[in-house]
Amino acid sequence: MRQWLLKNWAYRLLSLFFAILLFMYVGSTQSNTTSSQSGNTNSTSLTSNRTQTFSVPLSLTVNSNKYFVTGYPQKVKVHLTGPSALVTTTANTQNFKAYADFSKLGVGTHTVRIQQDGLNNDLRYRFEPATIKVDIQPRETVSYPLTVKYSQRNIASGYQAGEANADVKNVKITGASDQINRIKSVVAQLNVPQNAKSSISSQAIIEALDAKQNTVNVVITPATADVTLPITPGNSKELPIKLEPKGVTDDNESFTLTSSTKRVRVFGTKAELAKLTSVKIEVDTSDVTKSKTKQVSLDPKLNNVKGFDPERISVKITRNN
Repeated sequence: MRQWLLKNWAYRLLSLFFAILLFMYVGSTQSNTTSSQSGNTNSTSLTSNRTQTFSVPLSLTVNSNKYFVTGYPQKVKVHLTGPSALVTTTANTQNFKAYADFSKLGVGTHTVRIQQDGLNNDLRYRFEPATIKVDIQPRETVSYPLTVKYSQRNIASGYQAGEANADVKNVKITGASDQINRIKSVVAQLNVPQNAKSSISSQAIIEALDAKQNTVNVVITPATADVTLPITPGNSKELPIKLEPKGVTDDNESFTLTSSTKRVRVFGTKAELAKLTSVKIEVDTSDVTKSKTKQVSLDPKLNNVKGFDPERISVKITRNN
């Protein structure tokens, strides 16, 4: 009987021991699971949201047949905040529209809020700028004759430019009526290189200019024109050169001046050319002690003409005493 009781107590104690172990194991597992879940939650809460800024085109809602709008930017910045994957996808695809609504506005200056269409509801956004100030004017379209503009100073001395010819004679101009009223001329701006001696065929940008030669904010169709500018030598004749020393201070000094170039072409008016029988070329000898070869520029003012071809010649200077 006594052995039976002791045996039962042993079983009870052993069962109690295992029950305590089981209780501790379950508690530890739940604690670890809760901690892991809490850690994941904290990690997710820290990394799931992000903010990204990028630029998007700005659309206008306006009766473009009736009105012309100026003063608005072509693009605006948008600051997006939300789930990281959603923000990244939206920034890459830009599958939404930023727009300003002028549909209920008339002529005048207005401040309008930038709006959006198509953004996911889980995203928060902010536009920069949030509002824009624009000017709405009646839309007008007119036709203007086109003239070619270029720098005459860039034509080489002794050469002359003929009449510039553009493949466009008239252009269509669309814009706000107050801007169109400012226009005084419409020109194709032809780029002529420095010292141009040959004809130019190039594409030129068309601009509308006001009385002060400032560009007017209008739409021009076409925007460019193909322009040809003939450049040819002016009135000219070929004459012999006459070399004269310059810088001689001693009457006993003398120099021999020679050049392989014997004649040059002279450009000028018929009256200027009629007075010349030779081309005077002054050669500086002040720094020559024995013999020296110099490149000498021909001076149009010295001969009262427009220019020469060539403009420089090589001269050998030899001291005689």
